[in-house]
Amino acid sequence: MTKTLKNPVAYLLFIVPTLLFYVIFYLFPMSTIIRYGFSEWDGLTEPRYNGLDNFVRAFTDEEFLKALVNNLCFTGFAVFVQIPVIIIFAILISEVRRFHGFYKTTFFLPSILSTPVVGVLWSFVVFHPDIGLLNYVFRSLGLNNWAHAWLAEDKFALLSILVTNGWHWVGFYVVLVLAAIYGISKEIYEAAEIDGTTRMQRAWYITVPLIRPIVSVILLLSIAGSLKTLDVVMVMTNGGPAGLTEVMATYMYKVGFQFSEAGYANALGMLIFVFTLLLTLISNLLTKKLEDVES
Repeated sequence: MTKTLKNPVAYLLFIVPTLLFYVIFYLFPMSTIIRYGFSEWDGLTEPRYNGLDNFVRAFTDEEFLKALVNNLCFTGFAVFVQIPVIIIFAILISEVRRFHGFYKTTFFLPSILSTPVVGVLWSFVVFHPDIGLLNYVFRSLGLNNWAHAWLAEDKFALLSILVTNGWHWVGFYVVLVLAAIYGISKEIYEAAEIDGTTRMQRAWYITVPLIRPIVSVILLLSIAGSLKTLDVVMVMTNGGPAGLTEVMATYMYKVGFQFSEAGYANALGMLIFVFTLLLTLISNLLTKKLEDVES
């Protein structure tokens, strides 16, 4: 075994196939995106180089800017609503003495469903204006004024998608945070309990600081995922009503495949990548500065 590990050929046998996949499925597509992003192209004819025109157009395109704002709404919802809910549920489940497996499985189940399935499920079972569970409950309670066409009204369409997307992924992240909580030494909690601390104090001053590394990872994943949102929006509203729930990825898809502006769509894809990279870097820097200040 030691001789095998010292043999360079053994390393090549493992590394070369991975590098080939990386080049074929990542570097090559990225190079084509960059090439076509700086061109005027309909996807069929020969692309014509047009410099920065596509990017100038993107920053003056009201539909794209509106989609960018909607993506930022996804990001804000993930950071300020979803992550606190994840931490709270994880701490509550960790305090349960019995049926740990049942609660973890119950929370994790939504994350094993594909996003289109979740979108269809919530669109018809929960938000449908006639047969949806939400409106049924309101009408049963005599609150007819509270019943709405949730996915068709300006005020509620985007919020409905945010709730659906949050429900889909909260369970997965709860399990990650639970794993971090269970990794904390019990002696720390026992010492704090002897000192007379309450459960709330132990959660705030012990659990939350010690699970901060995994929370930072969840924050980065949530930000990256929020800027790449596509399928849940396409399934539930397809960007409607009147483009109010359009996100960057759905707009890019429509520009490329419906409007046959593949060059502009590639430029939008590059911008999505840049925005995602910038936000994740900013988040990472802020997290590190916060840790340095507290330490």
